[in-house]
Amino acid sequence: MASTSIFKRILLKLSGEALGGTPGYGVDPARAEEIAREIQDVRETGVETAIVIGGGNIFRGVAESAKGMDRAQADHMGMLATVINALALQDALEKLSVQTRVMTAIQMHQVAEPFIRRRAVRHLEKGRVVIFAGGTGNPYFSTDTAAALRAAEIRADVIMKATKVDGVFDADPARVKDAKMFAEVTYYQMISQNLAVMDSTAISLCRENNLPIIVFNMNVAGNIARVVRGEKIGSLVSGG
Repeated sequence: MASTSIFKRILLKLSGEALGGTPGYGVDPARAEEIAREIQDVRETGVETAIVIGGGNIFRGVAESAKGMDRAQADHMGMLATVINALALQDALEKLSVQTRVMTAIQMHQVAEPFIRRRAVRHLEKGRVVIFAGGTGNPYFSTDTAAALRAAEIRADVIMKATKVDGVFDADPARVKDAKMFAEVTYYQMISQNLAVMDSTAISLCRENNLPIIVFNMNVAGNIARVVRGEKIGSLVSGG
């Protein structure tokens, strides 16, 4: 199928909760299949597709460290949770005959490939979906930062940040009914106004590498493909 995308290579950032379905925890196979079908639709347009997935549906390191667990230990547990999610998504994609590779920042040769930048790029060039798991491999860094890092390394055209809201707001839309959504917002505004969509480390990394971010609602069917086609969905973070 000929590409109708405005991008050649994308990095899709998914939360772990996206795989949790309605309960928001564990892995819901039906929800994994829904997400896989949307990724399949994008991949069939010829777009090279990489994914970073969180682990919050299984274990959230920051939350557990707040309860007294050692932060580094909790973060390593969270990294392992991302591997579980990556394998679940890989299974759902391969059931749809989408060739997929899981690459981890923490080596575990029996279940996934170690992350090697050149190998990841080669997989993408061959039309395989690549799922990056294990965060950055280091504690104290979020999976948002991992997404920014991997996107820069593979020279992605954009980070597509899937959320449960329509874009970037000036306040939490779940709590403030008249919260305003930005169609476009700068990196500087994201940091200075503490617009809590991605952490400041991730935003700074994107700013340094001139890497745009599109924040959109994952819960609307077909939105991934709409963003890839260049439709005005969500909020664009760039410039400034």
